[in-house]
Amino acid sequence: MSDFDRRSVLKAGLGGAALLAGPGIVPVRAAEWTNTPEPNASIRVLRWKQFIQAEFDKFAEQTKKFSEKTGIKVKLEAESWEDIRPKAAVAANVGAGPDLIIGTLDDPFKFPEKLIDVTDVADYLGKQYGGWYPVAERYGKKGNNWIAIPQGATGGCLNYRISHMKAAGFEQFPKDTDGFLKLCQALKKNNTPAGFALGHATGDANGWCQWALWAFGGKVVNDKNEVVLDSPETIAALEYVKQLYATFIPGVLSWNDSNNNKAFLNGELSLTLNGISIWTVGKTSPDPKQQEIAKDMDHAPMPIGPVGVPTEQQNVLVYYGYKHSKYPKAVKEYIKFMMDKENYDAWEVASNGYVSPPLPAYNDNPVWTSDPKITPYRDCLKRCRDNGYAGDLGYASAAVMGDFVVVDMFAEAASGQATPQEAAKRAAERAKRYYQV
Repeated sequence: MSDFDRRSVLKAGLGGAALLAGPGIVPVRAAEWTNTPEPNASIRVLRWKQFIQAEFDKFAEQTKKFSEKTGIKVKLEAESWEDIRPKAAVAANVGAGPDLIIGTLDDPFKFPEKLIDVTDVADYLGKQYGGWYPVAERYGKKGNNWIAIPQGATGGCLNYRISHMKAAGFEQFPKDTDGFLKLCQALKKNNTPAGFALGHATGDANGWCQWALWAFGGKVVNDKNEVVLDSPETIAALEYVKQLYATFIPGVLSWNDSNNNKAFLNGELSLTLNGISIWTVGKTSPDPKQQEIAKDMDHAPMPIGPVGVPTEQQNVLVYYGYKHSKYPKAVKEYIKFMMDKENYDAWEVASNGYVSPPLPAYNDNPVWTSDPKITPYRDCLKRCRDNGYAGDLGYASAAVMGDFVVVDMFAEAASGQATPQEAAKRAAERAKRYYQV
């Protein structure tokens, strides 16, 4: 485990401006919180299913502490990201179900009128902890009001085997798309291939496909929300990924968010996009082979493409509560409690840095520098675009992401089911169904 303890984290979380002051860190300042929960409140919370057991255990422990402190009963449930999306929509449509969901991306923008206004929670956290990352604010805010509170992002970085990279002729991980392709080709030649999900994987497939699209200058819409997906820049991205796909391990077209984890820890895979869960599970595994794999691992940001700037898409997690709840103030109190720095820091430590924080003030958590293999995950939201880029987040952007329009486009072109031109044209027509309603 990391060479620090919970006491050091709490010290960093409670020690005030002197401990937080550092490069790029805004000192904590007092903010007023005046919410008074309803008496005898009880809430039902549905969150994403864990990839690291210690993360969920700490989250459940913090939830129990919340109930003990406030008297508010909480029923905590967990489902996969893919299963939460339809359940969230049903709850919005019928006006019944969970009081609070911790889901993904811009799903709240599909039914903003059904959600509790959480502007007071966002204002409190922003003032208390020095402000939100701009991309986090975009995922929480519709107009002038907040409809969701970003929990962070299950940060996606490149997971790779150090020895395999060196055997392929690279001393350091490539920082641009040209070098990245050459590395994948060399890994394939050495029978130590890469593999990236091209199935309907909410975190992994969306993450790397959106990165590839943006890295070459492609985008679904422009700043006027006009669909511009069928473009020369998109074709260039598809041609590039077609070359990458030729280096991949077989089977990626059907991968979900867990397949690459299993393949990597089975020693079948040398390079993939994932959260820190592969390394954490391997490091703590009773299996000596998985422990050795974890020792031979490292992490890196996604490479820079022809556009010359980071173009990452991260799986942003968001709290959103429903107006059908009988206890909206209790919902807000729960979000505030779980997001307060002392509690967030302890949870972050238990998860080994699985969630990249939405507030820069949380970057001082010792977990981020306890091991250099963890540090790349700290800044995921600095390198991140929202998935509605370059337009607005809303029903259309959420629907295009939820319908895997971009992922399917890359899968079709990469596998030869369609030419890049055909795949781009079909994806653009699919996107227009949502943007032109």
